[in-house]
Parts: sequence; C-alpha cells; structure tokens
Amino acid sequence: MNTTAWRAAFELLKPITWFAPMWAFACGAVSSGASPDGRWLLIVLGVVLAGPLVCATSQAVNDWFDRHVDAVNEPHRPIPSGRLPGKSGLYIAVAWTVLSLAVAPALGQWGFAAAVLGLALAWAYSAPPLRLKRNGWLGNSAVAVCYEGLPWITGATVLAAGALPDGRSITLALLYSLGAHGIMTLNDFKSEEGDRQWNIASLPVQLGTGRAARLACLLMAAPQVAVVALLLGWGQPWHAAAVALLLGAQAVLMRRLLSDPKAHAAWYNGTGTTLYVLGMLVAAFALQASRT
Repeated sequence: MNTTAWRAAFELLKPITWFAPMWAFACGAVSSGASPDGRWLLIVLGVVLAGPLVCATSQAVNDWFDRHVDAVNEPHRPIPSGRLPGKSGLYIAVAWTVLSLAVAPALGQWGFAAAVLGLALAWAYSAPPLRLKRNGWLGNSAVAVCYEGLPWITGATVLAAGALPDGRSITLALLYSLGAHGIMTLNDFKSEEGDRQWNIASLPVQLGTGRAARLACLLMAAPQVAVVALLLGWGQPWHAAAVALLLGAQAVLMRRLLSDPKAHAAWYNGTGTTLYVLGMLVAAFALQASRT
C-alpha cells in the first residue's frame, strides 16, 4: 500500500476509540488490589489487546459492514471515500481479528476467553446475519459491555493471577457498562440520517432526538447513583463523595446537552464522558482501599 492507503488503514482502526476499553482495563486492574510487581508485561499486553487490537478490530468490522451507511453520514471515511479500495477494509478486519487471537493467550485462559467474547460481539454487532446494531437496545448493550465491563473484569482477573474478581468488582463493571449504553446512544446522533435511510433502528431513530437524549442521560446517571450508594455501604465515604461531585458536574453539563441534543452530543462525549470515566477510576481506587 502507498502512504495514503497506510494512513487510511490507520484511520479505519480509529485510535480515538481505544481509550475507553484501555481505561476500563486499567480500572479493573486497580480494583483488584493486587500488586503489579512482576505483571507489568501482562498489564501492557492487556491494555494493547483491549485497545489497539480488539477495539480496533471492532472499528474495522463496523466500517466495512457500514460502508453504505457511512456513504450518507460520513462519506469522507476511508472506505466510502475510496481511499481503501476493494475489500481492503474487510481484509484488515480479518487480519486484526487473527492478530488479536494470537496475542490473547498470553493473558491466560480468562484473558483469551474475554478476547474471544469481545471479538465475537464485535462481529455480531456489525456483520450479518445478527447485525445487532440494527436494534439500538441490543447493539448499544453489546458495545457497552465490550467497552467497559469486559475489559474491567479482564484487568481485575489478570492482576489477580487468573482469579476471577469478587461480586463487588463485577457489580461495578456492570453498572459502568449500563452507563456506557447511554454514551453509545449519544454517539448515534451523528448517524441518524443514514440510519433512517438504511432501516437501522438506533435509539434516536426509534425514540426521537429528545426522548433518546433523556434516556441516555438517565442511563448514564442512575448507575453512578448506585455506585455512590455502594461505596458508602463499603465504608468508603470520601470516594463516594468524589463520585457524587463528578456526577453533579455531569448533571450541569446534561442541561446544555438536552437543550439541543444533536448539536451538543459530540461536545458532551468530550466533557461529560470524561467526568464519567474519572468516576470509574475513583470507584476502582475505592474498591482497592476497601481491601487493605
């Protein structure tokens, strides 16, 4: 491939999206309370697997099977623009899947199982016959689990030398996955026009802009309220207060979001979502502190 094609291939893998699962893996590792001594290579491999491999694979798969939708919504993307001609996008998706599966065994049986599940959901989300994204409830759930819950649990397991995390850690992972469902709904506003044309029932298409935005805010806020209550119950009042303050700041930003959801969805994903993931890390440190 020439230089333009290499750049297009890198763009296809969307590095900006890697942050969420990498962060969640790190939060899971922190929540385990285990010392990272002697496990730094595993931590690095886990972060790489979560972001530049599995998440990047999901982006390539999605862009290939969404090329007709992107031709409406974002024609400048690598595939509809022609910068990745022919079946190059599909070949990259398959190659990255194989590469992910080759690296995953280094994280042990649970790390490998998590990678297999994440890759399966990535293909199921975008590819026929399942194409979960055709229904916003199912598609957003699959992405939310892959972005937050699955890497959190994997990180906790890797740091605990293969021991599965306890119920508290799994509960936090699931709560933050639920909140990520709302984040995924906000992400769908930018593709609403193409989704309507190609009969993809995203939540903005199903519910309308206003109702979908209000639902997204509820799904982001309610799990954090539950996290605050849990942290108080686990004897971590300072961490609970920090998460509550971050949630309060999000509530202020949500007011602007709801005033014009389509105009402000991307802005909120860069502001409110940052506060959301900071709360994840606070919750992880709270769980770590409760183990000492």
